Amino acid sequence: MHSAKKFMQTSFPYRIRKQQLWLSPDRSVFWEEEKTLIISDLHFGKTGHFRKSGIAVPQSIYKEDLQRLISQLQYFQPKQLIVVGDLFHSTANKELELFKKWRESFPDLNIHLVKGNHDILHANWYSDCDIKVIEEKMVVTDFCFIHDITHSSNENENKNYHFSGHIHPGIRVNGYGKQSLSFPCFYFGEQYAVLPAFSHFTGIAMIKPKANEPVFAIVENKVIQLQ
Repeated sequence: MHSAKKFMQTSFPYRIRKQQLWLSPDRSVFWEEEKTLIISDLHFGKTGHFRKSGIAVPQSIYKEDLQRLISQLQYFQPKQLIVVGDLFHSTANKELELFKKWRESFPDLNIHLVKGNHDILHANWYSDCDIKVIEEKMVVTDFCFIHDITHSSNENENKNYHFSGHIHPGIRVNGYGKQSLSFPCFYFGEQYAVLPAFSHFTGIAMIKPKANEPVFAIVENKVIQLQ
């Protein structure tokens, strides 16, 4: 179990649009004013689908991701959870039954899911888990939540700062000689942010931020600002 001391030491404070955010090394964002935890791309059930296809992926990966989510909720104590797409990976399997049991442990938590391309479960499944599904975007004060930022084209939307996921952003850090390492990251552009995939069972897509765009890499359970 993660300790409160660990979160205090490693969550990175970041202000935008006069709002206080806390970037967690466990790949989430806590929005202080709204008491809201923001995450993206959990892909729950993905390891189960791999095993069903005969690929030996341990279920412990899924349980680890679920435990990290529990730790975030216990520490930040949010009133609501906003998932910016791909909460689930595909159709229902045994791992999603474990999620149902997990949901029963947090009955007072409001969960909003902005649908991603992998969120294809039947509407009844979401309602049974008391998850409010938003088809395209969710606006809260000056922030807009949308899974794929390329789907945002409305001029009125552009007045809001967007939070998106989908691409599983990563950043490459070059060392001496030709050495380099890649890390998942939080990216904050002028008009939108891209959140890291919450699940550890995902790849990352390298981004190329401009010189003035803040990027925060997740390195050995710490959030480090690179620029």
